[in-house]
Amino acid sequence: MGTYYIPRNYRGESRILYIFTVKSLITTAVGAMCGSIFFFLFKSLNMTTVGLVIMAFFALIGFAIGALKIPTIVAIPITRKIGGEPIGEIILRYLKFRKNRKMYVYTKEEK
Repeated sequence: MGTYYIPRNYRGESRILYIFTVKSLITTAVGAMCGSIFFFLFKSLNMTTVGLVIMAFFALIGFAIGALKIPTIVAIPITRKIGGEPIGEIILRYLKFRKNRKMYVYTKEEK
């Protein structure tokens, strides 16, 4: 008898604390570090709670960039083109576009 390879799904094994993938954990930490600037600013003004709320907001934005995907909504034309893609990849593509400042336009030729 021969041996056979059975494929295994590794998709869910890169999760940390169930909701965090490695990418979303890193973007959450970067967002929290950006929010910590405001935390220390408000802490020096004895407004620690406001600083914590702002830091949590920045961490939530970081998590959204790392974990969420654009939904495909048929009624909105732009979501038909980018639906299902992660927000982080869309932001990176936009930054590359802004850096190059090149625009390619394809026109449909009629016969």
